This record gives sequence, structure tokens and C-alpha cells, in this order.
Amino acid sequence: MPRPTTKNDLMIAAKENYEKLNLIISKMTEEELNTPFDFSKDEKKKEAHWKRDKNLRDILIHLYEWHKLILNWVHSNQNGEEKPFLPEPYNWKTYGDMNVEFWKKHQNTSLEEATDMFNKSHIAVLESAEKFTNEELFSKGVYKWTAGSTLGSYFVSATSSHYDWAMKKLKAHKKNCK
Repeated sequence: MPRPTTKNDLMIAAKENYEKLNLIISKMTEEELNTPFDFSKDEKKKEAHWKRDKNLRDILIHLYEWHKLILNWVHSNQNGEEKPFLPEPYNWKTYGDMNVEFWKKHQNTSLEEATDMFNKSHIAVLESAEKFTNEELFSKGVYKWTAGSTLGSYFVSATSSHYDWAMKKLKAHKKNCK
């Protein structure tokens, strides 16, 4: 499915990719769940996240923390408190450092807790997106706090696109376990 550009497509893609991700997770074997991620032998996997995340919990926490980012950002700006999407001191050049901080923060979070947090935050993000009209989500210039982008593009990034990222990572891990 191409990147959503309407509210309807956003909601469908978010729900479908969430279900696909959960299906992959439900089919993970004990070995796959208990083997730490290791992508060091694949030279194509150079991005920092290939080294950062070591297990399913780390992926779910990453998704959860990005859900929190959009929820907090939308809530603050809707209530008249102008805030950038990325919290201080981060920006789009340093957000990798923020992701590492998320990772560090949750090293004592259990997989069960991470799963629950992710599932609840997914629902909260969809409920938040549902409150906006198609025009509010996908017309540029509606909200000055979206910095020339559309609000919907942030919701797509925090849901369906991020779920695609998670599925690719889990599939690569499953392949490594064979």
C-alpha cells in the first residue's frame, strides 16, 4: 500500500500494519524470542538501530515512545502550548541519540509490560487521529506547528510506516535464527 494521504487510508494502514506486526510477533518461536538480535554480519544494515535494538521488547518500546511523542505533541499544541515534535534538546539531526535514551530508559521493562504499553499507545494514537478531519490531517498549512508538513504525515510515520520498520527488523531476525 502506498503511503497514506487521506484519513481513511491512514486509519486502514495503521490498523492493518498493527495486525500484521502482531501476527509476526505471535508466530515467533521461543528461540527467536530468546536469541538477541545480531545483524553485524549484514553489511547493508548500517543504520544505528540495527545495533541498538537487541530484542522484541526494544522494538515495542521504540514504537511506544514514538506514540508518546505524537500524543504529547498533538495534545500540547492543541491546548495552546507550542512545542516541537522532538523534545529538547533533540532535533532531526540528533534524534538517534533520543532513540538511544529511550532504549536505555527501558532496559528493565519486561516484554509483557512493553507489549501492554505498545498496545495501549497504539489505540490512543488512533483515537487521537480519529478526532481530526481529513483536511486537518492532510492539508498543508492547517497547523503552523506541523512546520510545513501535514499532521497526517506525522501520524503515518508514528504508525503504519514505523510498523513496517518493525516488521522488517523482526523478519530479518527470524531469518538469522534459522
